[in-house]
Amino acid sequence: MKLLKYSLFFLIAAVAMTSCTKKDTLPDPDTITGLGGDTWVNGPIDNWVLQNYVDPYNISVKYKWDQSELDLNKHLVPPKEEKVIPLMQSIKSVWIDNYIAEAGALFFKKYCPKFFVLVGSVQYNTNGSITLGQAEGGRRIEIFGLNDFNIKGMPGYKAANDSDGVKMKMHTIEHEFGHILHQNIMYPQEFKKICVGQYTANWNNIEDSIAQKEGFVTSYAMNGTDDDWVETIAILLIEGHDGFDRLVNSIHGTSDNGTTAATAQARLRQKESMIVNYYKDIWGIDFYSLQKRTRASVEALLY
Repeated sequence: MKLLKYSLFFLIAAVAMTSCTKKDTLPDPDTITGLGGDTWVNGPIDNWVLQNYVDPYNISVKYKWDQSELDLNKHLVPPKEEKVIPLMQSIKSVWIDNYIAEAGALFFKKYCPKFFVLVGSVQYNTNGSITLGQAEGGRRIEIFGLNDFNIKGMPGYKAANDSDGVKMKMHTIEHEFGHILHQNIMYPQEFKKICVGQYTANWNNIEDSIAQKEGFVTSYAMNGTDDDWVETIAILLIEGHDGFDRLVNSIHGTSDNGTTAATAQARLRQKESMIVNYYKDIWGIDFYSLQKRTRASVEALLY
C-alpha cells in the first residue's frame, strides 16, 4: 500500500512538472475573444451603422458576438454579418423614417432606444414560446432570429416563404416601441376594461384565430393589457388598414367562452379607436397617416 501511495505521488508530480514549467506562458487576456480586449478596424458594416444610426440618432448597434449581453442560460448563436445591414436598413425604412415623417426628428431622438443587440437565433423559452425581441427600460432592444431574415433582393428570397418572417421582425420593432411610448405616457385606463378577465399567462397555448374570437389581434395580446395595447398597434401598422379590416371581418361564430363575432369585432374596433386617439391627443401623430406610410414601407420590402 505504501509503494502504491509513493508511485501515485511521483506520477502526479511528473504530470505537474510536464504540464506547467517555468518556460510556459499564460495567454494574454487581452487577446482572448469576448473578455473585453477585442479590437478591430471598422469595416463596411461599422461605417454604415455610424452613418445611418450613430451619427443621426445616437443609436448603437452591437452585432459582434458577446454572450454576456444576453441570458447566459439560453442557447443562442451569433448573427451572420451579411444580414446586419439589410435588417437595419429595413428597420430604418419601416420604423425610423415613418415616425420622423409624422412626428419629427426631435420626437424620435427623444424616445427611440439607444442600443440594439442583434442575435442570430431566436430565444426558446421554458413555456414553449419563443422570443423574437425585447426592450429593456426603453433604452435597449434585443432582436433575435437575424439569420433567418430575408427580404426582396436577397439571395434565395421567396415571398411566399419569407414574407411572414420579414413582417414579424418589423412587428417586433413596432411592438417594442409601443411599449416605450406607453411607459412614458400611459394609455387610457378604459382600455383595460375592454377584455377584462380574459387575459392569461397561458397565451402561448392558444391559437391566434381563437384569440381573435375573443377580441384580441393575436394570442400574445392575451398576455396582459400592456401587450394587448402594443400588439394591436403593431398589427395595425404592419398589416395596414386593409389588413386589419380583413382580420376583423374574418371573425365568425361564437367563441368557446360565448363571445359572439359581433362582440369580438366591436372590441377590436374599440381598441383601434383608442389607439388612434391616443396617438393624436398624446403625441400629436395622425395614426392613420403613419399606418399608411408604414404599410407601404413593408410592402416595398416584400413585393
